Amino acid sequence: MSFSSVFRTSLIAVMAIAGASVSSTAKADSGIVRISVLKGGWIIGGSGGSGTLTFQGRRYPLSIGGLSYGFVFGGSQTYLTGRVTNIRNASDIAGVYGAAGAGGVVGGGARAIVMRNEKGAILQLSGKQTGLMLNADLSGMAVSLR
Repeated sequence: MSFSSVFRTSLIAVMAIAGASVSSTAKADSGIVRISVLKGGWIIGGSGGSGTLTFQGRRYPLSIGGLSYGFVFGGSQTYLTGRVTNIRNASDIAGVYGAAGAGGVVGGGARAIVMRNEKGAILQLSGKQTGLMLNADLSGMAVSLR
């Protein structure tokens, strides 16, 4: 097999793979997310809340739950809004999202986070946190459709 035919075959294979990945990405969509989460703890923390996903003109109720471990002290209420990207249908938002972080709030403050689940959905959220909370921890958040 000559060099030019190997090169041509390789080029066709690369173009086919690139075309397949572009077409699957092009079908992905995004939605708007609004959630409210209560968090509290001492060393081990827990969180729970609810929210909504607005996707393709429909609203879907969400349940939020999670655990954190590390340095966690206090309690807070957090209201977050933002986008979920890389979803093809509403059920793609469901899953476990992980994050490592540190922060604190005394009274009130801003909060922002970007997380990804096992299906590839990406949450980009920001908002307001109130309460007394200090943390440097690993945390996981489970999102499910109700």
